[in-house]
Amino acid sequence: MRRKIPSTTALVSFEAAARHESFTKAAQELSLTQGAICRQIASLEEFLGVELFRRSRRGVKLTEAGLSYSRRVATQLDAVERDTLSVMGQQGANVIELAVVPTFGTQWLIPRLKDFQRQHPEVTVNLTNRTRPFLFADTDFDAAIYFGDADWSGTESHRLMGENPVPVCSPQLLGERTQFSAEEIAELPLLQQTTRPYAWRQWFSARQLNVPRDMTGPRYELFSMLSQAATHDMGIALIPPFLIQRELDEHQLVIASPEALTSSKAYYLMIPDRKVESASLHAFRDWLIDQSQRYSPAIKGLQ
Repeated sequence: MRRKIPSTTALVSFEAAARHESFTKAAQELSLTQGAICRQIASLEEFLGVELFRRSRRGVKLTEAGLSYSRRVATQLDAVERDTLSVMGQQGANVIELAVVPTFGTQWLIPRLKDFQRQHPEVTVNLTNRTRPFLFADTDFDAAIYFGDADWSGTESHRLMGENPVPVCSPQLLGERTQFSAEEIAELPLLQQTTRPYAWRQWFSARQLNVPRDMTGPRYELFSMLSQAATHDMGIALIPPFLIQRELDEHQLVIASPEALTSSKAYYLMIPDRKVESASLHAFRDWLIDQSQRYSPAIKGLQ
């Protein structure tokens, strides 16, 4: 069945003209004549049966329908460009498109990826931020690393490591002490993590403390934001030590209490069933599990 789609040339001409609200500037950008742009847009308007621009002696202006359509067209052309660049960049290589939770990706995974590249130079790993589960069938992702309970339909799960966050703060906030008691922490400004809203309540509860203000304080979406706030003396935060190894090593942050928040949730590598036989993913899975097992003692040592 033939698709009801205008020509690509007409769409590209329209997108440029809409962005500039000028046929002349669109023609200059696309190295076409102004007459060619006019003809392409006129043919598009005829195809749609909708007026996209209002013409006057002073120039052109998008109609309401033209503005709405231009935004949609721009989004789709951007997607086509990204897909095209992705295919051009692969050049026949084995590519893994990996969705990963942001701070884990930047603070733990990327510093280790050079080792995987050394062992498997034929495989390219592309990373994209995703914080929550999604349908693999609706995306181009080959696998995902996320924090949760591995309850993800249609996937094979591989546990990497627990989170086990501990209270951390700046050396200035800790002062001359070696650590804070739970009662002292309850009096400090508590920095909250948006995706772990009950973390402090659970931590205090494990210490048999009922703290009325355990869910108050500024909220940050990423652990990297949380660590920056703690580094700048804004309060105390619950952060997994393996996500702030550099800050701990450089004494920008210190562990204010060795008592960790335990949870049944963990970081998992999730591979959709349709990809489990991929040789590239097999290699990446084995390498990633090995890396996480090697790092487990270091996690315990920081707590």
